[in-house]
Amino acid sequence: MYRHYNKEYIGDYHADLIESLKDPDEALTYLQVALEEYNEDGDYEAFMIALRNLAEVKGGINELSKATHLNRQNLYRVLSKSGNPRLDTLSNIIHSLGFRLSVTKLDEAA
Repeated sequence: MYRHYNKEYIGDYHADLIESLKDPDEALTYLQVALEEYNEDGDYEAFMIALRNLAEVKGGINELSKATHLNRQNLYRVLSKSGNPRLDTLSNIIHSLGFRLSVTKLDEAA
């Protein structure tokens, strides 16, 4: 019974998350937080999950494949836990999701 409830909750959470990410400002904040987590603790997987969720909002891997001109299999591999995209591929994906890569100065106090 607990497992069934847990799966329902996770499904509801994911559906709610995807719905909220349709708002471009929410999507931007979500991606920024995922990148901050990566910068703080190296949580690369969370960043890849964020990209996959944003791809889902934009129509899924098929649509992202068309927008990036990358084949679906390559995108699945790149956005997997073990994915290790090249900078140009990552930039292409992020741009196709409606964002761009940028660099900021580290906080002097850190």
